Amino acid sequence: MKTLIVFALCFLSALSQAQPSQDTLYIYGPGGPGAAMEESAKLFAIQYSIPVKVTAGPEPKWIQQAKQNADLVFGGAEYMLTQFKMQHPGLVDSTTRTELYKRRAGILVRPGNPQNITSLKDLAKPGIRILEITGAGQLGMWEDLAGRQNLIGGIQKNITGSFGNTAIAIDSWKADNKYDAIIIFASWHKRLKEVSQLIEIPKKQTVYRGTPIAITTISDQKSEAWQFIQFLLSSEGHAIFKKWGWE
Repeated sequence: MKTLIVFALCFLSALSQAQPSQDTLYIYGPGGPGAAMEESAKLFAIQYSIPVKVTAGPEPKWIQQAKQNADLVFGGAEYMLTQFKMQHPGLVDSTTRTELYKRRAGILVRPGNPQNITSLKDLAKPGIRILEITGAGQLGMWEDLAGRQNLIGGIQKNITGSFGNTAIAIDSWKADNKYDAIIIFASWHKRLKEVSQLIEIPKKQTVYRGTPIAITTISDQKSEAWQFIQFLLSSEGHAIFKKWGWE
């Protein structure tokens, strides 16, 4: 009898080790909200003893893995999550889609502001070299801003570099001093303080983008995933996002 019990215990132990843990929540999305999401995940894991792994960056780097184990997907703007849903039919559970917090556009210039850029109008002056981001939640963002002040033509003429996502744009900003300014989410200054200075755009003149998140249809931890969303919506979650530049 004792031999059977020992055998059974050994068998169950081996079986549990062979099965991968399903306790970890896997979350994927673009790099912009990544820092806030990662800090939120760490605090959530401590409070609720549920491990969370956040993978943030350009979609091509994580999409194949996400299709295998994603519990949640977030976006850097509402249209980004909509595009994601269209490009990957059946992966996002639209009934769980939740808006978190908004973030505003701003202007990043070189430390010390050598071109003395103080407003959006200054970006239309001759000789100013602007770096443009055409994706990652910022598609058309500069045009939305410029259109309010009749500056579309002037700013467009000064765009000397265009990049499809923020990660590539920031790499270029760091490597090439030819750019004087980037129209970008103001929140990025929190992560680029050593290589940039933030020029705020007045609230009545700026534009905002949202930060949506949704549970996937393939998640087998929907209850825990929803618990994480509720944590993000709590005062603790909001404080973390505000720390990283959201409102």
